[in-house]
Amino acid sequence: MIAKLTDTERATLPTALPQWRMVPGRDAIQRDFAFRDFVEAWGFMARVALLAEKQDHHPEWSNVWNRVSITLATHDAGGLSARDIKLAQAIDTL
Repeated sequence: MIAKLTDTERATLPTALPQWRMVPGRDAIQRDFAFRDFVEAWGFMARVALLAEKQDHHPEWSNVWNRVSITLATHDAGGLSARDIKLAQAIDTL
């Protein structure tokens, strides 16, 4: 089983992932992205999908026109794990 983040690891989240926020009522992180148009948003989602597949870790997300919202949590861990941090950091590099 995949381990949830420790309190010490969680304390580093604001520094490690400054644009991500905790999801109220869940042990998950979330970030919203805005793009010029639908095509740019969809292209971003395609690149995230390739990253996620490579890491065998898949986001919860939604897309409305030029906006993409991504939520990360490790279902096998029952909350946040190092997998989520790794994927969030990879997404941030796009």
